[in-house]
Amino acid sequence: MTDTMTWAQSIVLGALQGITEFLPISSSGHLRIASEIMFGGDAGASFTAVTQLGTEAAVLVYFARDIVRIVAAWFRGLADREQRDLDYRIGWYVIFATIPIGVLGFLFKDQIRTTGRNLWLVATVLIVFAGVIWLAERYGRKERSMEQLTLRDGVIMGLAQCLALVPGVSRSGATASAGLFLGLEREAAFRFSFLLAIPAVTASGLFSLPDAFDPSGEGMEATGPQLLVATAIAFVIGYASIAWLLRFVSAHSMNWFGGYRVILGVTLIILLSTGVINAT
Repeated sequence: MTDTMTWAQSIVLGALQGITEFLPISSSGHLRIASEIMFGGDAGASFTAVTQLGTEAAVLVYFARDIVRIVAAWFRGLADREQRDLDYRIGWYVIFATIPIGVLGFLFKDQIRTTGRNLWLVATVLIVFAGVIWLAERYGRKERSMEQLTLRDGVIMGLAQCLALVPGVSRSGATASAGLFLGLEREAAFRFSFLLAIPAVTASGLFSLPDAFDPSGEGMEATGPQLLVATAIAFVIGYASIAWLLRFVSAHSMNWFGGYRVILGVTLIILLSTGVINAT
């Protein structure tokens, strides 16, 4: 039997989505953990995907000038080879880099909504990927700017984005870490990460809308107004989160987030081991 989501749950989870979506700590993992600890159930992958529309709307607003410029350049470049500048190329990079997660997300959608949300898996991934972030910070040269981005960079970061299908990984953490391994500056890696997420997250959210209203056992059932309010809250908080994160990563290491991931993962393992919360 599917539980009905309360207003308190939808507001809290919407706010949490906005806070965590862009930080390399996994928004889907946090929503899964928080809904289990605070409410004794799973909000569901569909609820998470729909509220991500709010945070992606924040990306669209925050990067509106960049997006309009890239889209315009892409169309100009299609019509005139002489107009094929960096923005034109970035448009293609985003398109090609989105293909892998689109294919894998469709093929494994059932596993993502069920077995992929097991909290033992989430805890393990939180800790393991903290190590990936540390390695990226340790060995990434961080010397290439956005102007030096290549198709190879885009495709590799697109493949890394596929890891975010597993709650606990973090979309921004996976793509930005890949960018650091490729030698990109932190801010450049995160900027492309945000642009790369737009088509994948938007498509996922729209695709999940029907299931969010009828979870069929894979999560709590939210009403239309609850989804709307949660998504709006995620938008407002998400916008502030983008501005803060870009300032933070321009001067600070991602290892701060890696340390937080380890603490959260270990805490989750303790809660699971002692039977305080259930894994599924």
